[in-house]
Amino acid sequence: MSSGTGPAGQRHAGALLTSGEFSRASRLSRKALRLYDDLGLLSPARVDPGTGYRFYAPAQLEQARLVAWLRRLGMPLTRIRLVCALPHDSAAAELAAYWGQVEAENSARRELATFLIGYLSGRDSPVPDTSSTRQTLAIRYAVQSDIGLCRHDNEDAAYAGSRLLAVADGMGGHAGGEVASAAVIEALRPLDTHIPAGELLGALDHATRRARSRLRELAKSDPALEGMGTTLTALLWSDSQLGLVHIGDSRAYLVRDGEMFQITHDHTLVQTLLDDGKITPAEIASHPQRALVLRALVTDRTYEADLELRDAQLGDRYLLCSDGLHGAADASEISRVLRTVTDPHQAACDLIALAIAGGGPDNVTCIVADVVPAPPPNATQPDATHSDATLPLPVGG
Repeated sequence: MSSGTGPAGQRHAGALLTSGEFSRASRLSRKALRLYDDLGLLSPARVDPGTGYRFYAPAQLEQARLVAWLRRLGMPLTRIRLVCALPHDSAAAELAAYWGQVEAENSARRELATFLIGYLSGRDSPVPDTSSTRQTLAIRYAVQSDIGLCRHDNEDAAYAGSRLLAVADGMGGHAGGEVASAAVIEALRPLDTHIPAGELLGALDHATRRARSRLRELAKSDPALEGMGTTLTALLWSDSQLGLVHIGDSRAYLVRDGEMFQITHDHTLVQTLLDDGKITPAEIASHPQRALVLRALVTDRTYEADLELRDAQLGDRYLLCSDGLHGAADASEISRVLRTVTDPHQAACDLIALAIAGGGPDNVTCIVADVVPAPPPNATQPDATHSDATLPLPVGG
């Protein structure tokens, strides 16, 4: 193939670039170019059939640089593919939504770092108590659960109280799933009291380990329960701080400033494949192992749960749910309900209805909680908890 250069060694405009030349011009390594080709992010303009050498058009440099910039922001490859396929206006909106999520996560990491620095240095109060200068907040919450259309038992369990919100989705078949989820919720129930902000993560970690030990005790006493397990997603409140513990594929979402963000990361095979760019979001629903959970609270192995410390803001709305919701309802519909239905009880009911309309293949449990100003110390707190579960559901409040 002609080199495409003139007497002075300058490449003619429009001539194809070798992968090496394109790598240097785009500042992407050849390894990255091969990966982006495999993922359909940046395919060569031409591949020599004899040698397999890849050639790129100069016009592809703009997209290559965009991919490089988005990677520098930390955007996952699957989301970059989405952004690159959108018109500029839509791509900008998608990037803005992504960056808002990053900033929310960075705020949580900053709080966690503060906690860990204080913990490791031996201070009594790792997180400064700023309750005297911050507005004291409370939550108004509602919980709903339904057996769904295809199950004979409800293996979900939940707890909703003024300090603690928790959802667990049991696994193990027969009675195992119900026993596991109920036992874990019961182990967390004592947390529904005032805990200083600096102790939130420690309290959640201790309670989670206690729950895992309880599962093992139950399995030893009844061999039929061996192998049972459960997911767990819980929020623990202290003034304007909250601790989050998460393991499995139940989820927590945050609605802030009119945008919905998923604040937990699924511990599933399909999520791992998605993170690695091996499947697209559209392929998750049809993947044969979409229900495979990689981490949970189980009797025979020890998996660590994710722990985060987050800042709550007045006007925030949180959703905790089992996979019976997000596995059956579109994220856009979940977001619509959370953003437009102001009453937490009605929102929880509408979310259950979405799952049922989506086929109701699994048990579905939802807790919707709004961050509101705390009432005066002597005011009577109205009962803001609702439960119309089809089967017995542990509910506090």
